[in-house]
Parts: sequence; C-alpha cells; structure tokens
Amino acid sequence: MQCSGPDQDHCQCGDPEAPRMVSHSSLPFWFDDMTGPCAAPKRLHNAGILLRIPFPVNYCAKLGFVVSELEQPKARWEAPSRAFARFFRLIWGDDVDAALRPVLLVSVCGSVAFSAIWTFVGIWAIKALGASGSELGVAFLAAALGSMVAGYAGGALSDRIGRKPVIMVGFGIEAAFLISLAGVGDRTLLGLALVAVGSSFGSVGSGASQAMVADLVPPERHERAYAAMRVGNNLGVTIGPPLGGLLLLGGQWSHLFLGAGILLSGVIGLAARFLPRRGAYSPEEPPTRGSFGVIRNDFPFLLFFLSGGLAFLVYIAYETLLPISLVSGHGLAPSTWGFLVIVNPIAVTFFQLRLTRRVERYPAAPRLVLAMLLMGWPFLLLSVSSSIPVVVVLILIFVLGEMLWVPTSQAIVAGLAPPDLRGAYMGAFGSTSAVGFALGPLLGLSVRSAAGDAAMWSTFGLISVVAAITGAVACRFALGRRPVGVPEAA
Repeated sequence: MQCSGPDQDHCQCGDPEAPRMVSHSSLPFWFDDMTGPCAAPKRLHNAGILLRIPFPVNYCAKLGFVVSELEQPKARWEAPSRAFARFFRLIWGDDVDAALRPVLLVSVCGSVAFSAIWTFVGIWAIKALGASGSELGVAFLAAALGSMVAGYAGGALSDRIGRKPVIMVGFGIEAAFLISLAGVGDRTLLGLALVAVGSSFGSVGSGASQAMVADLVPPERHERAYAAMRVGNNLGVTIGPPLGGLLLLGGQWSHLFLGAGILLSGVIGLAARFLPRRGAYSPEEPPTRGSFGVIRNDFPFLLFFLSGGLAFLVYIAYETLLPISLVSGHGLAPSTWGFLVIVNPIAVTFFQLRLTRRVERYPAAPRLVLAMLLMGWPFLLLSVSSSIPVVVVLILIFVLGEMLWVPTSQAIVAGLAPPDLRGAYMGAFGSTSAVGFALGPLLGLSVRSAAGDAAMWSTFGLISVVAAITGAVACRFALGRRPVGVPEAA
C-alpha cells in the first residue's frame, strides 16, 4: 500500500507498484525506508507496532511527533539498562542461556529474602524469645529433618504437576511463616515451632527449582547452568544480611519479619510472571511409577547420596564450627570473623563461573575427589597457625574446593535422574544438606569436647576422604549409563 495525503510525493514509503491513493478509511501501512520523512514511523513498525491511520493524513509529519513521544520512556531507560547489562556481564559473563535468566532473577530475589531473615533467626530466638541453646538446637534439628522430607516430596510433586506451581507454593509458605513470626512476641515455644515448621515446608520448592534448571538447558551445559545458579544464590546471600540489618535499625523484630515476608511475596509475583511452565528438555509426560521405589533400587544414586551427605558434613563444619573454633579456641575476635566470612561469597560470585568454564572439560570423578580434599584438609592448617593470613588462605582453599564440588555434583545428579523423575531425584539429593546441618555440628562439637580442635578437624578431613572415594565410585558406575527404568534401545 502507498502513503497518501498532502506530502505524498515526498514520502519515501510504500510499495511503488501499488496505486497512489487508497479508498479505505483504516488500513495498515508499512515503511521501506529508515531515512527521510518516514524514518520515525519505520522505527515504530520495527518495534512491532502495526500502524492503522485514517485517510487522508500527513503521515510522516504527524507520526514523527507521535513516535518521538513514544520513544521518550525508552530513552530514559537506556542508561539504567546499559548499567544492568554491564553488571550482569561482570557477574555471569556473556554465555548464560537465555532460558535460564528468568530462573536466575527469581533465585537471586528469593535468596535475598531468605538470607535477610535467616542470618538473624538464632539471635532473635535467644534475645527476644529467651530460648536456651539446647531448645534452639532442637528446633534446628527438627527443621533439618522436616526439610529432608519436604524437599523430596516437593520435587516428586513437581514431576507430576509441574515445577512452577510447586516453586510458588514453597515461596508462599515461607512468606506466610515470616509474616506470622511478627506476631509471636516472647512466646518461646510458638516461635521455635514456627521456625521448625516454616523452614521445613519452605523447602518444598528446592527440588523443583534444581530440576527446572535441567529442564531448560541441554545436558552438556548442566554444570555451567548450576554454576550460574550458585552465583545468583551467593549474590543474594551477600545482599540479604545488610538489608536485614537495615530493617532492624529501629530494634523492632516485627519490622524484619514483615519486611522479609513482603519481599518474598514480591518474589512470588516475579515467579508467576517470569518462570516458564515447561522447558525445552522437560519430560513429555508425567511419571507413571513411584519415585521412591526407583530411587531405592538405584545403587549409583544411593552411593552418590552418601557422598553428598558426607560432603555436606564438611561444608556445615565450615559454616558453623570454624567460627566457634577460631573465636573460642584461637582468640579471634567475633568482629574479625565477620569481615573474613565475606571472602567466601565474594569469591563465589566473581570466580565460580570462570572456574567452571576452565575445568568442565576434565572428567567429573577427578574433579570431585580434588574438591573433597580441598574442602576437608585445609582446616588442619589451624594446628600450625591461626593468624589472619593463614585463616584467609584456609578460606580460599576451601572455597576453591566448594566451587568445584557444587555444580559438578548437581550436574551428576541431573544426569543420573530419569527425565520423568528428575524433580524427585533433585529433591532427594538436596536433602543431604539437611543431613549435614542436623549431624555436622553435633558430631564436631562432641569430638571437640572429648579430644580438642585438632581431633575435630582430623575427623572432618577423614570424612572428606570417604566422600571423595564414594563420589568417585558413583561417577564410575554412572558413566554412560541409561536413565534408571528406561529400557535399552532395540
């Protein structure tokens, strides 16, 4: 079709073979030239806006004004968009799968909300509720055991009804739990019960989240995708505690709980808007068999589950026992540990993906063995010296092993899992963190009370060796195997 109106002879647009005039009052127009009088409407057309303009109108002149008005908001957003793009490239680089980015957004925001509150839960329980150390320990143990069941159950449910609704339900339960804590006051048992129950059911979406990653990216990119997710989680953990501190500036615990709950409610909105219902690599049909029976008979997975549980014992030792040892056994000031502990999330945020890209061409089993040894044995450096430079070296060696271990182990589990039971497998393996959280501090403190720091760290060094051996054997069994329950091709 052809432009018409008073300036039709000067308008560089339309189909030259078409008639010069149109008789209908509302017809679509397209523009062939990005220069001259029709440049502005052509930009609108390229933006996906179909133009229908009544006859006769001086199209180019009037549309030029309309387009300039429409482009003003876009111009205002260009600078912030460029800044965000630079920040994204700095953290994640340029090769994050486009399908994974919505999951990264939801994961980072959820991690901010969770870490804003969980950093302070122990302090709140003791200071505001008057809970004893043993009461708090029982609540954490109950939370860990409940998380094991909820993580597996949520993953298995996501295999049947989809990942997205299960993830949203998990966020919703946690948001309701956080908001309910604002009304606890000083009722100790009620507060501790809410901590145990809320944190347990809040784990419902964890297995579904991990399975969604494998649904969205091809198998050869699983490890890099899980590394990207871990970077996002650590970025959230870096942002969350300072945000929680800001909410506590007035000394009101209710402000912290309400603020974190509202933030998590916003994450539910993001999940509803951006998370996909299915991925390119999702199974075609829901499972027709029970997941528990398949997992129970999957020897390589059970062996890797054991390796993961032992690895998490070592990891939780770093999280909970290292600060106790440094402060009470080596004279380190608590404030100094507060500065040292951020070395870990900062290192993960900036170097996890870079390290993963460098080492992913090597076989998984040797990487897993190296990771376990790097995580378990550096603690013995404290027997030689506990100076701040030595502690920094210890943390850096540990975080190097941690960065090798986490994405490698998650990618192995995603490969071991049958596609139709991926959520159940990821949820079951995720429960190993609860095993470590439940048993690690108890084991470590018992050994420390009986034989001292050196014996405690030697114990975790030996545990890391067993974790390395069992993980390597599981990798050997899993190498090239068919998914469990899938018959051999004819």
